[in-house]
Parts: sequence; structure tokens; C-alpha cells
Amino acid sequence: MTTPVYLRRLVSISLLGVLALGLPATRAADAPVPAPVPAAVAIARPTPEEIARAAASLQQFLAQADPATKAIFAKYPDLIAVRPPRTNTAIIPNLNPGFRAKHATNVALAQKGDIDLLFMGDSITDFWRNPTPPGATNPARAGKDVFDKYYGALKTANFGISGDTTQGVLFRLRDGEGQGFQPKAIMLMIGTNNAATNTMAEIAEGVGAVVQEMRQDFPAAKILLLGIFPRGNPGDPVRKTVLDVNPLIAKLHDGKNIFYLDIGAKFLDENGVLQPDIMADKLHPNEKGYVIWAEAVKDQLAELMK
Repeated sequence: MTTPVYLRRLVSISLLGVLALGLPATRAADAPVPAPVPAAVAIARPTPEEIARAAASLQQFLAQADPATKAIFAKYPDLIAVRPPRTNTAIIPNLNPGFRAKHATNVALAQKGDIDLLFMGDSITDFWRNPTPPGATNPARAGKDVFDKYYGALKTANFGISGDTTQGVLFRLRDGEGQGFQPKAIMLMIGTNNAATNTMAEIAEGVGAVVQEMRQDFPAAKILLLGIFPRGNPGDPVRKTVLDVNPLIAKLHDGKNIFYLDIGAKFLDENGVLQPDIMADKLHPNEKGYVIWAEAVKDQLAELMK
């Protein structure tokens, strides 16, 4: 007997659901499969048995439906189906080809070792290295002077890559950035670039997967996990997405190896607006914003570095 279209689609959907159930991680060179996710941020996903039970119930319902209803479902096979959560791209290691050069530079630094403090993230972290143009006052996207003042005496490495995502960081850690050294502390903020394609729950899983990978690669390190900074204007969907991630990833805090800290409110005025002298583009800190950041974390980072 020919398998109905809706059941063939169900089988495909079920396979995607199984793929996202937290299979064992592989290194970057292996087939891309989802990385493990801490239970604290894991999206609830049905087991294969639950999917099969739901599929059987749906088939039973369709078999008992009246002819007119059956005709509708035959005409529109996607109208009703068992749909497990989609595969979460935020936890499948994958690096944008345009980031390979910066990644290679980071790997070379990792291989040299002698790193006590690691900065990991996207452009917001990457721009700690941008110098202040001569004569500029409070330059945008320029954090090097602030970095040198607060961290210049430390053995640091900045592995931020502008535009990167949780899946990019996962790839990079597995492909050399997580080997060759053992830092005392890590400051991590990642996820804002996932907002265009992932839900808040998916981003939280991605951040959790990164944290779990770091715990594996750097078991002695203390991780300062920062809440994602506010961006855009109050009411913007992208701001809501990234800020809704923060209460979820806050659950990763254990007070032993992982320390969550949300400093986002320090960048906002009383109306929740990002000011031009702090984030001119409403995403990346100006020099003044980097000072606010450095001051907000200096005491906790010093404690974690002991």
C-alpha cells in the first residue's frame, strides 16, 4: 500500500526531531550534529516513542474523519501534522567561511599558550581591539585604549570575531581555539547575531552548548557569562529576542565554575534608550560604553582570576 503523503512528511519531521535530541558531540571535522546542551536551557523535545504515539493517534483520527474532512487533509497534507521542535541551528557547529582567517589567527595564539584571561564573543568583544583614531573623543567601536588600561598587564587573548554566532564559537572551540592553553578565566558574551534566525529558546541552547564546550576544553577556568547587551530601540522585536534569552541563560550560573552577570541596564537611560555617547549604532559600545563594561566586571573578573 502506498504511504500517504502526510505520513511520509511525518517520518521526515520525526527524523529531524531525533536529530535534535542531544546526540553525542563530534569535533569540527566530523559530520555537523547538534552539540550537547545543559539541561538548564534545553528545549523540551519529544522522544521517538512519543512522536510515534502522536503519529498513531493522528492516523487514527484521520481514519475516523468524515469524507469531507478527509478530502481537505488530502488536498492540504501540511494542514495537520505531528511537528516536533525544528533542528536548532544554534547548536550545530558551523563557521562562516568569511571568518576563517580570523579563526586561523586565534588558533595560532591558542597554540602559543600562556593565556590567563580569554575574551570570547562576536563584534562586541572583537572591537575591544580597535584603536582610538588620533584626536577622536569617545570613538565608536573602539575599545583598545580601555582594554589596555584595564587588561594590559594581564596575559589575555581576544577571540571575538565580528558577526559570529553560537554555532560559530562552537566550531572554533572544537577546531583549535579550545586547545593549547588553560585560562584562569573566560569572559563570554555571544548570541546577538543569532537573533535574525533563531528563537530566544534556541539561542539559549546555543549559549548553553558553548558554555558546556568550554567546561570540557577548560575544566579549571571560571566562566563569566554575560547577559546579551540590549540593542535597537525599546519595543524592537530584535531587542525583545536577545533580552528574553538572558533569564534563560542565567540558569547556567552555578557559583562554582559559571558566573552569570547582566550589566545591560548600565547602558540604558531611564526610558530604556541606548544613548549615542554609549552605543551610537545601538549595538556596539563606544569608548564610553567599553569603560562602563570594564568597570562593571572588573571586581568579579579579578576574583575569578585568583
